[in-house]
Amino acid sequence: MTRKTTQKTDTMKSAWSIESLKQFQHPSLATHLGIEFTEVGEDYVVGRMPVDQRTHQPFGILHGGASVALAETLGSVAAVLSLEDPVRQRAVGVEINANHIRSVREGWVYGRCTPLHRGRTTMVWDIRITDEAGRLVCISRLTTAVVEAR
Repeated sequence: MTRKTTQKTDTMKSAWSIESLKQFQHPSLATHLGIEFTEVGEDYVVGRMPVDQRTHQPFGILHGGASVALAETLGSVAAVLSLEDPVRQRAVGVEINANHIRSVREGWVYGRCTPLHRGRTTMVWDIRITDEAGRLVCISRLTTAVVEAR
């Protein structure tokens, strides 16, 4: 007995560029924190965030909440880029978690977001945040729900 299977592609649904992602950078938490998109590909989004007075906690190191903000920003944008019909659908965060591995005092941190699961009603994203030397700073997982736009 043979079964015919269809393979779903794991790519973004339309061609996006760094220039086209600027539509997501209107005044928001992401712009306040200095988050910038630096690369977008068929199955990933990359961005960076400065480690400075905007993103420090009181002891002069990167605030864990700032890392989570970077992770959710990258994951949310990746989810929107993966929607079948972004005119009729929205991707909304359902759950996010983060493990903070190492501290950073200054410079930039870089996040790379890739899909773990892209379904019809939910998506799960893996976000790895590294420092300028490429050392792991934070691992985060974001779950988004696909809902109808209102």
